Parts: sequence; C-alpha cells; structure tokens
Amino acid sequence: MSMRVVVWLVEGTWPACVDAVRGHVPGTAEVVLLHVSEPDVPGLAHGAFAGLLGRARSEPDPGDRMETLGTTSAARLLDAAARRLDRPAAKLERAGRAEREVVAAAEGADLLVLARDGDRAHLGPRSLGPAGRFVVDHAPCPVLLVWPESPPDVATLPPPPPHP
Repeated sequence: MSMRVVVWLVEGTWPACVDAVRGHVPGTAEVVLLHVSEPDVPGLAHGAFAGLLGRARSEPDPGDRMETLGTTSAARLLDAAARRLDRPAAKLERAGRAEREVVAAAEGADLLVLARDGDRAHLGPRSLGPAGRFVVDHAPCPVLLVWPESPPDVATLPPPPPHP
C-alpha cells in the first residue's frame, strides 16, 4: 500500500514544505498539495460594497474581482509547488477556515507536512500561530513540522520556569 502525504501550502512558507517532501518522503508516496483559501476577504468586500446605500452602482462589485484574484493566485501557487516538487502530485484547493480544512484533508493520510506560522525568530511554542497550533493539535495523522527558513539558534530557547 502506498504512503499518502498531504502538504499544506501557505504563501511565503510553501517552498520549505515542498523541500521537506523532496528530502524525507519516498518517491513512491502519493503526494497531495493542499491550498486553502479563506473566503472572508472577498466576503468583506462584497459586504462593504453592498453597504454603500444610496450610491450609484455603476462600478463592478470588488468582491467578485477579489474572488477571481484569489483563485488565480491559488492555482499559481499550486502549479509552482508542483514544479518545485518535480514528481507526480495531486493538487487540492479547498475554501473555508484553513485549520479545519487542513485537518479534514489530512483524514486518512499517513503524513501531514506544514510549516511553522508564528514567531520564527525564536524556538518555542510561539513559533506556531493559532492555525498551525490547531492543526498540530488535531491532525489525524503524524505531522512533519518544518521551519520555513533556517531554524533560530538554540540560544533563543525560552528560559526555564523558576523553581521555588
């Protein structure tokens, strides 16, 4: 049976995730490149435009343009990741709350690869932002957590708690 690996791609950190797959995942594994679009931004633009009561509506709704740009951007990111991976991979685009969509997409996977999304200047728990922490805490499979760039020096470890 083939290994199934889901790779969560986020703008700015995705190359490190793809490189981790290239370095740590067997070539026979089934790789799924995952991007999640948050629908909030186009929705806010739609709402703001609709809220302009009493104004002329000769302009197009900016939310429509933002949706198109988001879809195009996600497709470009998935294509760039597939080129960098340089082996067969499925591309999966989901929309919704990123952390929940990632956990759902990882169901049945043998490994989930994601990058740290918090404070990347220091070692420690704050190197995971809220979305990354949620995914790590709720992933239904093993997780490979990567630094998007070189990890900080060990000297950045938080001090130990004081003892009475």
